[in-house]
Amino acid sequence: MSTFSIFLVLITIVCFLLIIVIMVQNPKGGGLSSTISGTQMLGGVQKTTDFLDKSTWTLATVLIVLILLSSLSFSGSLSDTDSKIIDKTEAPVNAPAAPAQGTTPAPATPAPAK
Repeated sequence: MSTFSIFLVLITIVCFLLIIVIMVQNPKGGGLSSTISGTQMLGGVQKTTDFLDKSTWTLATVLIVLILLSSLSFSGSLSDTDSKIIDKTEAPVNAPAAPAQGTTPAPATPAPAK
């Protein structure tokens, strides 16, 4: 398995976790923190909101770092010199067309003066 494939799997996992953390949050302050009815779990409502906020920022930062590292480790199978698209679009170079032998252009006639 190549390094790029490992980064691709890690990016997919982080994206999935980020989606879950964002979906748990409620923009109006409800979400997971509203289902906790006391201060027994995770230290209370405020701590839950702080945990979700910190985990969102952490996962977003990890995602950006993984994307940057994966771009550095990417070694595509085709480089610019081996591009199949460039090979297909390049037209063969033809020599400039020479004027046909034996034909001379007609002399230009001057315009009549007024």
